[in-house]
This record gives sequence, structure tokens and C-alpha cells, in this order.
Amino acid sequence: MARNDGRKANELRPVEITRGYTKNAAGSALIRCGGTVVLCTACFEDSVPPWRKGQGLGWVTAEYDMLPAATNTRRRRNRSKIDGRTQEIQRLIGRSLRSVVDMARLGENSILIDCDVLQADGGTRTASITGAFVAMSDAVRFGLKNKLIAKSPITEPVGAVSVGRVGKRLLLDLNYEEDVSAEVDMNVVMTGAGKFIEVQGTGEEATFTRVELDRLVRIASRGIKQLVEVQAKALRKRIK
Repeated sequence: MARNDGRKANELRPVEITRGYTKNAAGSALIRCGGTVVLCTACFEDSVPPWRKGQGLGWVTAEYDMLPAATNTRRRRNRSKIDGRTQEIQRLIGRSLRSVVDMARLGENSILIDCDVLQADGGTRTASITGAFVAMSDAVRFGLKNKLIAKSPITEPVGAVSVGRVGKRLLLDLNYEEDVSAEVDMNVVMTGAGKFIEVQGTGEEATFTRVELDRLVRIASRGIKQLVEVQAKALRKRIK
């Protein structure tokens, strides 16, 4: 049975990654996953936080936010205090990206990632991770070109996707309508080699079995493999 947007159960939404979307950042990528649109930028700085200095190691960190009109109800801007959800998501993005960076090769340099959700239709955190990797890759190219680093510190790609159980069906890449009605919701982050970085699974309104967990992880793994291919294709294109 087709889903509300016509997809099969194990089918990703249409994914498009546009590199070089902004002019000033060392790396940038606009990622579209169905109706979800996220602008990811990466700035390269030849310094590290004070607590990191003198160790010969670099640092990668991330910030995440949603524009007020990203959803159908206006959301207040985070001006003085970051809400718990936003903090959790940006920490996840940072952890995911750091897991595929050799900090010794990066040296005492920092890559600062910003993920701004322009339009939200489910899967904003997973789209942010997938798009941010492309932006980070171009920031590394900037560092190499300007002789700030001698060798790429990126060890392999990283991608992320959501999966869940909706009406007894196990689905890949949930849109908002599916996400809010899911009995089980899960976000999976993996490297290009198939190693897990994070699995966030929750029984929203029900429990789930080990068999369902294994099936959801397998579905997510196949989806992330496809996303990594989209990343690779985008990174092979010349920026205009």
C-alpha cells in the first residue's frame, strides 16, 4: 500500500543537495528531503576553543535552529536561551560529524557548522547531518587549498535517516504527517562503511520487539547507503 505521498515503505523522499549555496562560508549545502529544506554552512577557523589549545587537536561543533516560518505555526526565535530540543539536536549533529574527523590531522583548527531549517516536514535533524557533511567536506577543501591543513581529516562519510512504525507498517524517512502518528520513531546515524554512530529509538505510544528493531535498523542502513551516494554525487560536481 502506498504512503500518503505515494512512496513505498522502504523508499526515501526525493533528495537533492546543492553545494556552494552561499558565497561567504568555506562550505555550504542546501539539502532538500521531500518538503524538508535545510541550509548547512561550515566555517573554517585557524583556532580552537581555549580548553583545546596546546593539544595539537582540532574541533568540530554545530548549531541548529529553525526559521520562524519553517512550520505552519510561527516559531519564536531562540534569542536568549536555547530550548532543550534544539540543544539536543545540535549536539547530535556535532557528535555525528566529529566521529568521522581525525582531529590530529585537523590540527588546531575548528570547523563550525550551522544548520538552519528553512522548511520543516519531518526529519530535520537527519537532513541536517546529511547536508552538513557535504558543507564540512568543502570547508576541508578550503583548508587544504589555503594550506591551513596538509591532509584531509575526514575518514569517511556520515549520513542519517529516520525510520518508524506507523499503523503496523515499518517506514523509511518519515514525513511530518507520518512522524506525528508513529507508534515507534527512530533516528539512525551511520558512517559510509556501515558503522553506527547513534541510534535514537522511542516507543511513542507502544512497545516494539527485537525483530522490529532489527528490521528498522536494516531499513535505515539501506536508506543511509543511498544518501551517502547522493553526497558523493554532489561532491563530484563542480561548484558554479
